[in-house]
Amino acid sequence: MQVRFSRIVFRWLILGMWAAASLLWAQDKWTPDVQMTTKSVGSVRVSPDGKWVVYTVTEAVMTDDKSEYLTHIWMASSDGKETFQFTFGDKSARNPRWSPDGRWIAFTSSRSGKNNLYRIRAFGGEAEPLTDVKTGVSDFKWSPDGRSIAFVMMDPPTEAEEKRKKAKDDARVLDEDLKMNHLWLVTLEKDSTGKYPVRQITRGDFSVGGRFAGGFDWSPDGKEIVFAHTPTSKVNDWPKADISVVKVETGEIRPLVQSEASESMPVYSPDGKWIAYLASDIPPRWAFAATVHIIPAQGGEPRALAPTYDMRPFILGWAANGKKIYVSETYHTITRILELPINGKPYRTWDDGNWVIGSVNLNRSGTYLGFTLENTSTPPEAYVSRVKRFKPIKISAANQALTHLDVPRTELIQWTSEDDFTIEGLLTYPRNYQPGKRYPLLLIVHGGPAGVFRQTFIGNRYIYPVASFAEEGYFVLRCNIRGSSGYGKDFRYANFRDWGGKDYLDLMNGVDAVIERGLADPEKLGVMGWSYGGYMTSTIITKTDRFRAASVGAGVTNLVSFNGTADIPDFLPDYFGAEFWDDLEVYLKHSAIYNIKGVKTPTLIQHGEKDARVPLEQGLQLYNALKKQGVPVKMVIYPRTPHGPREPKLLKDVMIRNLEWFNKWIKEEDAEASSSND
Repeated sequence: MQVRFSRIVFRWLILGMWAAASLLWAQDKWTPDVQMTTKSVGSVRVSPDGKWVVYTVTEAVMTDDKSEYLTHIWMASSDGKETFQFTFGDKSARNPRWSPDGRWIAFTSSRSGKNNLYRIRAFGGEAEPLTDVKTGVSDFKWSPDGRSIAFVMMDPPTEAEEKRKKAKDDARVLDEDLKMNHLWLVTLEKDSTGKYPVRQITRGDFSVGGRFAGGFDWSPDGKEIVFAHTPTSKVNDWPKADISVVKVETGEIRPLVQSEASESMPVYSPDGKWIAYLASDIPPRWAFAATVHIIPAQGGEPRALAPTYDMRPFILGWAANGKKIYVSETYHTITRILELPINGKPYRTWDDGNWVIGSVNLNRSGTYLGFTLENTSTPPEAYVSRVKRFKPIKISAANQALTHLDVPRTELIQWTSEDDFTIEGLLTYPRNYQPGKRYPLLLIVHGGPAGVFRQTFIGNRYIYPVASFAEEGYFVLRCNIRGSSGYGKDFRYANFRDWGGKDYLDLMNGVDAVIERGLADPEKLGVMGWSYGGYMTSTIITKTDRFRAASVGAGVTNLVSFNGTADIPDFLPDYFGAEFWDDLEVYLKHSAIYNIKGVKTPTLIQHGEKDARVPLEQGLQLYNALKKQGVPVKMVIYPRTPHGPREPKLLKDVMIRNLEWFNKWIKEEDAEASSSND
């Protein structure tokens, strides 16, 4: 990876970019193909002195022999006046981080086949590999003196394990000999062999990081690292997360926080005297609620800070003066940045406007924030702001080629639930909407169930292509029903033991609200959703025939078999208050598969072949039950795919099939009926 290229290569690059942009500009409407050209922006990090910013841009690469996402690092001045691509090549460079002195940038790349650490001089030169690992580097952080980097890596296979695998004698016993994630250290001074020494810091029967349990941080003096850990590397163990501290030199570990809560995201104060962290409710619930705590770095009694609105804060870091902590959090359909005073007083909200803020990072000196901004009509770009006065400055133009396209309008609407909750939804209008005319309406249900629809750009690469639906003449309604994040703990917990109950009514009331406004045609409705959204869609078609077509993506259709095959076996017992053998009735009542008799709605089913979260058998059960009853049904299985499409061509296929499915059963059916009437 070179920072500077010859004039010939540079000219070739510019011509290639011009050709690609010309093709895009030739498109005058939203389609799945166009939405696949939207680029993701992330990892926005400001240098310690606040003068420069690095960020990543990710684009889809789809050729005859490739279907992958390519990520590269860009650099910009913090005033936005200078921007240029920093890394190049056909292998991605991700997660850039400045060295403490601002002279180096470390990043990860799988150029060698595994995800390894690299570093490059901040203003020119060749990237050099720092590690050569067998499993892959995940998170990493520079030491305060810049002489080493700590990183997280899963235990590599032993020689005996590699031999058994090669000999095809590698049977394994479930839940035995699990591989753990541990902290490692690479010293940035070569040894006598010309390599950078790498050694393991933590050892033992625990795993560093994980879902809701991530995070580690260096002490300001560089002598210790605080880290969150779980009993195993299995995602199901996040409620058991604790926090410990390890001495970097000796590997000696001392517990810091051990309680019945799940503790995560530890961060040292600038003076090293305190550690902030997240502590969940007791007991931890999968809907998740947490508050920020602080504890003396040498141990002692933790102290809770003021709760945030949604009780789902993400710790960004300490203020430079050590008197407050910055966090980000979803609020309804936007994102807010909050200041939490360590004296326990209530939080203060920054004036963020109606934007979705992402990839927020506080620089090492605590003076600047790097982040992305987007809204329903504006694609994501990188921004920076001083901490003292929040005033975003745009520094990227990754999605400039999309600006010629008109973006269909999206508005925030509200309605009242059966039990007086205020429910919000994002309603996207058909692109060429004509007042007084009714249009088909597509309902999308989010995952989770503690997910949330925010005011993100509707032209993003997404399973359900909202902009393309609007281009085809549909209204699109995305509802934040009970169980969603962003509306407070009580709202998020309001669907316990009641999936497919009042949350279903929230959805139907939202559809009725759009119909009552004279916008949607009640005879032309469609519904879709992925994961929990797939669960709700499969449940909806057992409760009503009002939808002409449905699309179920990776949906939970049988709560009993899901509980015995998914990688999160504690998930449903938490939401439903019992194992299925203790309360079988509640599992049967809330499973689509046990209420499937008589369903008539034409249904598209999409599922990943390698889905461990919602195993493939869930989709197969629904497919066979519908097929046996003569219901029009199509099931598409995506190879190599876990709980969501990871490859561009497969994501594009998901998008196109959804568009075609609803056009077939809503638009083409109308055309056929009109033709027969003539």
